[in-house]
Amino acid sequence: MGEKKNVRTISIGLMLFALFFGAGNLIFPAAMGQHAGINVWWAVLGFIVTGVGLPLLGVLAMGYSGCKNLQELAGRVHPKFGLFFTVLSFITIGPAFATPRTGSVSYEIAVRPFLANGGSHATMIGFLVLFFLVSFWLSASPQKLVDRIGKILTPALLVVIIVLIVKSFISPLGVPTLPTPEYGTPTVAALQGFLDGYNTMDAIASLVFAILVIEFIMEDGVTVPREITKYVFKAGFVAVACLAVVYVFVAKIGADSVAAFGLQSTGAPVLSLSAMILFGNVGALILAVIVLLACLSTSIGLITSCAAYFHELNGSIGYRAWVTIFSVVSFLVALFGLKTIITAAIPVLMFIYPIVVVLVILTFLHKLFDGRQCVYAWTIGLTLITALINGTQTAKISLGPVDTFFNTMVPFHSIGMGWICFAVIGFIIGLVWKGAVAAKKSA
Repeated sequence: MGEKKNVRTISIGLMLFALFFGAGNLIFPAAMGQHAGINVWWAVLGFIVTGVGLPLLGVLAMGYSGCKNLQELAGRVHPKFGLFFTVLSFITIGPAFATPRTGSVSYEIAVRPFLANGGSHATMIGFLVLFFLVSFWLSASPQKLVDRIGKILTPALLVVIIVLIVKSFISPLGVPTLPTPEYGTPTVAALQGFLDGYNTMDAIASLVFAILVIEFIMEDGVTVPREITKYVFKAGFVAVACLAVVYVFVAKIGADSVAAFGLQSTGAPVLSLSAMILFGNVGALILAVIVLLACLSTSIGLITSCAAYFHELNGSIGYRAWVTIFSVVSFLVALFGLKTIITAAIPVLMFIYPIVVVLVILTFLHKLFDGRQCVYAWTIGLTLITALINGTQTAKISLGPVDTFFNTMVPFHSIGMGWICFAVIGFIIGLVWKGAVAAKKSA
């Protein structure tokens, strides 16, 4: 019986990996590797913290919390904040950025290189229509998600990745070159890699996908909270271990590729050109398979999760209707192109990620402060301030003297981590408030 559960846990873990592993997991490590050059391993170290460590902690935090969904978890701060943050998170990893990006990256890497003169706008539209129609069809029956993704798509995806990994080590594209300024020293490269990991959006997605993992585990008869947490950790570890291997491989390819064809504007052409050099036309076809499987898997998971949440939020609209809405909106956003989607997402991620990190930490410390709302509210409240400044500055929105204060007076703000000080101060104030105000009065 235990062996059967372990096999099932691995299957769920592979499903989770497939849901995580999509567009951003391919293009961002490749671009980072190119720019990091000889400091690539330091950059990878930072990237793994936010691209691997945080998603694992997110999945584990949701299992540990005992909450039924992200809204309940975020609602520990305040019910209205829970609703706001959950809707923002679903829109971010859904129709606004992540889901459209899966279609755009698929086209840029898996289709465009095979077209004469790079294809046309009409060709892109046709591909995106087909891509999101398939996503819609597979998302319409979520109960078959584990079988379709965990047992079919993921093994094929991993086989193709292993082939490219082996070939990239047998026939390296070159040797890493000098890093660009933002990755100029090992320390700076690690910090930049940490921020680059935001772009995957996996930490946000982990708080959503964890619910699927918990549901599948409970369907197997596991109902004790401690046991649920244990199996969630095992499934999550399988997923992030696969992610870590892929990130190291893709980043290495990027670092080695500069000598072969120079710096590229995004990670998409890095992967296309690398595959072409390593395998010729066969390489390009292999890469196309990787991208289509990875991006399609992620698109299915995101549409499914978003539709399920909004159906629960507004039951007057059916689940399939929500699947239709998100598929159509994702298609329309994808028409703006990959570069536009990436650029527009960065300010939003600089706002969301500090909140995600602090919320996960508070979840693990929940028992330490008896789950008092005042600690959640003060900590998240002060984190929100600097997170908002991060977002506005990244979006090039000037706040005048406010910018000056944060840039000159707040520690670590220049590297995008000023939220750490605010979170610590908020946590301390929350603890003092907890000690000074009785629970009933505070509530």
